[in-house]
Amino acid sequence: MDNSPVSDPGKAGNSAEQKASNQPRSGERPNQGAAPAADYDGPAPRESTLIPAPDVAGARHHHTILAQPPEALTGLRLSERQRVAAGVQAIIKSMEFSWSEGGLSRGTRGLLHMNQKDGFDCSSCAWPDPDGHRSIAEFCENGAKATASDADDKACGPEFFAKHSLVELSQMTDRDQNNAGRLTHPLVKRPGGTHYEPIEWPEAFDIIAQELNSLASPDEATFYTSGKVPNEPAFLFQLFARQFGTNNLPDCSNMCHESSGAALSSTLGLGKGSVTLNDIHEAEVIMVIGQNPGTNHPRMLTALQIAKQNGAKIIGVNPLRETGLDHFKNPQDFMNPIKAVGALLGSGTPISDVFLQVRVDGDMALLRGIMKHLLAAEELNPGQVIDHDFIARHTTGYRSVVDNLQQTSWDEIETLSGCTRAELLEAANLLAHKQKIIICWAMGLTQQRQGVQTIQELVNLLLMKGAIGKPGAGTCPVRGHSNVQGDRTMGIWEKMPDTFLDALQKEFNFAPPRAHGLDTVESIRAMHEGRVKVYFGLGGNLLSAGPDTELIAEAMRKQHLTVFVGTKLNRGHLLTGRTSLLLPCFTHADVDMQKSGHQMTSCENSMGVVSQNKGVLTPLPGQMLSEVAILSGVAIATLGDRLRGDWVAMTENYDLIRDHIARVIPGFENYNEKLRRPGGFYLPNGPRDRSFTTADGKAHFTRTTLETPDLRRNELVLMTVRSHDQFNTTIYDYNDRYRGIHGERRVLFMNRADMAERHLQAKDLIDITSHFKGQQRTVEKFVAVPYDIPKGNVAAYFPEANPLVPLSSVAKVSNTPTSKFVVVTVEKAKELAPA
Repeated sequence: MDNSPVSDPGKAGNSAEQKASNQPRSGERPNQGAAPAADYDGPAPRESTLIPAPDVAGARHHHTILAQPPEALTGLRLSERQRVAAGVQAIIKSMEFSWSEGGLSRGTRGLLHMNQKDGFDCSSCAWPDPDGHRSIAEFCENGAKATASDADDKACGPEFFAKHSLVELSQMTDRDQNNAGRLTHPLVKRPGGTHYEPIEWPEAFDIIAQELNSLASPDEATFYTSGKVPNEPAFLFQLFARQFGTNNLPDCSNMCHESSGAALSSTLGLGKGSVTLNDIHEAEVIMVIGQNPGTNHPRMLTALQIAKQNGAKIIGVNPLRETGLDHFKNPQDFMNPIKAVGALLGSGTPISDVFLQVRVDGDMALLRGIMKHLLAAEELNPGQVIDHDFIARHTTGYRSVVDNLQQTSWDEIETLSGCTRAELLEAANLLAHKQKIIICWAMGLTQQRQGVQTIQELVNLLLMKGAIGKPGAGTCPVRGHSNVQGDRTMGIWEKMPDTFLDALQKEFNFAPPRAHGLDTVESIRAMHEGRVKVYFGLGGNLLSAGPDTELIAEAMRKQHLTVFVGTKLNRGHLLTGRTSLLLPCFTHADVDMQKSGHQMTSCENSMGVVSQNKGVLTPLPGQMLSEVAILSGVAIATLGDRLRGDWVAMTENYDLIRDHIARVIPGFENYNEKLRRPGGFYLPNGPRDRSFTTADGKAHFTRTTLETPDLRRNELVLMTVRSHDQFNTTIYDYNDRYRGIHGERRVLFMNRADMAERHLQAKDLIDITSHFKGQQRTVEKFVAVPYDIPKGNVAAYFPEANPLVPLSSVAKVSNTPTSKFVVVTVEKAKELAPA
C-alpha cells in the first residue's frame, strides 16, 4: 500500500486547480472528438418458454416475508388535478423534506453543493446541468428529496436489525423502510436466520469469495447494477465480473432505455441521444412523447421554459394529461425580485401548444399520422417540407418508409392512436416548415410491446425533416437515473462489443469471456430455474424495479447467496438467498476519504457530459465503505493470484481507475485532466455531427409494422406510472398532488365510461387481474379513481402494480418488460375494506 501513487488531496474538485473548459455557447456544437462505433450489436434475445405464473394474490398466505407492499390502505383523499407544476409549493416541499431528513445544517449544505461544478451530481435523474452559469439552487423538488434521503442523519444500524426480523421489516411500507435511516454496518443473514446480524468486512468478503469460487461455472453468478453507481465503481464491477469469467452484467437500463439503445444504434449508429441542453433552448419545435417531465425530470421544465421564451412550440403526447405538460412556474423566479411577483400571482408558463392524448401503445400510429400529413404537405409545397437533400446525402431506406406510410389507412391510424386526423394535422402544421426539431421520450415508449419499432418510427420523422446533426435538432431519450447512461459506457452490459473487450484484455492482460451474458429478464429466469445461484446487486432494488414481483421473490429465495450493496433499507434486501449480505456504502453526497485524500467520482448525464462528484457531507458513524473499496475487497478475496491490476492502489487513489478507463474507452483520453474542468466534458457523439457509424455510414429509415392489440371483451390496457412523491423505487410519501391523490398509492386511474360499464364508483375497492398467454396474476384491494385517461386504458403506480407484469411479456429486440402494456380486467374486490 505504501508504494501506491498519492495525489494532491486538494486537487479533486478544487476550482483553483482546474483549467477552463471550452463550453459550447448556445447554438454551437461541443468539441467532442471522433465519432464512436455503434454500441449495440448481436442477435435479439431468444424467445423463451413460459414460466408458470406465481400465485400473486395468495403469496402473502404462503410466505411470511412479503415481496409486495402491505395491502393495508392508508387513507385516500382526492382533489382536483393541479394545472401548474413546481412553483412555491415545490420550494416548500423541498425544504420540508430536506430539513426533516438531514437536519437544517446538513440538509442545506447538501442542497447548496448539488449539481455545482465543484460539488456532487444529483443522485436522482440524469438531466444535464447548464454548461455555463448555474444557479445557487440548481436542483428540483425530486433532486432535493433524493439528496435529503442520502443526507439522512438517522442510522439504521445493528440495533435496528436486532429489534426487527425480516418478517417484521417486510410488513413495513416502502416509505417507512426508506425512512429507517442510513445503513451503517455490514450485516449478514445466515442460513436459517431470521434477522440480519453484524459481520466484519473481512468475513463478508470471504463469504462472497467462497460462494463464488464454489460454483461449477462463473456463469452461475449474475452481477446487477443500479443506474445510481458512478463511473469508477461501475468500471471496476464489470472488470471484476469479467476477470471472474462471466458477462452476466444485467442492469436497470435493460428495463428502461434498452429499447432506445437498440433503435438508435440500428438507425443512427449510437445508442445515445444526439442533442445538448443548448439545443433544447434553440429548438423551434419540441415533441415530448411517452414522458412526464413534471414528475420524473422536473428540471427539464426549466429548459422547456427557456425554449418557449425563445419562440419554440411544444407538442405534448401522453395518455394522461400531466401537470408538467400543462403549465410551469419556475422556482428560480421566486429568487429574482423582478420575476417574483409574476411568478407568485401569474399562471406560469404554458408548456404544450398542442396536446395529443394518445392511447397506450398507440404512439407508432400517431407518428405515422403526422408523417402522412407531412408527405401531403410536401406534395402541395414541393421542396419546402421534406429535406430531400439531407435524405439523399445521409440516409437510406426513405422510399420504403414512404410506401409504408401510403399503405397505412387513416382508419387504422385513428383507431390505434386514439387521435383524430384533424388533431394530428394540428401537430403536423407546427412541424411542416421547421427544421430545428427535437423529440424527447422516456419509458412511455421504451416499455411498449413495440418500443424499439416506435422509436425507429420517431427517428424516421426526424430524418424526413433533416432534423439530426445540427443545432436545435435531434434525438433526446431522457434517462431516469443519475448514471444509467454512464454505467453502459463503462462496460456494464451483457454483450459489450469485441472492441471494448479487446481493449480490456490489452490493458489488464487477461482474456475476457466473449459469449454474451444474461440481461435482467434472462437473469431472473436463470435464477428461478436454478441456473444462477449467486446474485450480487450493486445498488438498486431489483425486486421492486423488475416485473413479476412474486416470481423475482421466488428466484431470490432459490439463491445460495444474495449480496446487496446499498445506502438505505429497501424491500429487495428482505427477499434473500440461503445466506445474504447487506453491505453499506457511501452516496454521492458523502465525503470519500482514502489514503491519497478526498476522492471524487464521475457520472455521465443524458446528453453525454461527464462531470465530477465530490461529496461534502461527513458520513455517519459506523463502518460504511465506498463502492470502490467494497468491490476491491471482493475482488482481492475472490480472485487472489488471478487478479489483474493493482486494486489496492486504485482504492487509495481513484485517479488510477480513470487512467485505466482512459486507455480502454474512446472519448476518455486525458480523463483526469478533463474531469477537473469546471462542468466536465462532452463525450464523442457521431449523430450530433452527422457521422453515422452504421455499417454503411448512413442514417437508416426503418420500415415498421403496426400491430393491433388482441383484446377481449372487458379487457383494458394498463400502464404503470410513478407518483410525485417517489423516485424510481424509493417512496418518499403517499401523495401525488399533481394528480390529486393524497394519502394512498394502491389506486387505479380509470376512464369514467369504463367505470360505469363495470358499475364502479369513485373509491370503490377493486381487484385487478392481468392476462398473458393463458396466465393470470391478481392484485387485490386497489381503489378505483376516475381520471382523464383514454377509454380502454388504465394506470397504476409502480412498484405496486409490478406483480401484474409477466416476466415473459417483453418488447421485441430489447427484451424490456412491457410495463406500459399489460392486458387486465377489473372487478369489485372480493373482500370489503376494513372500516
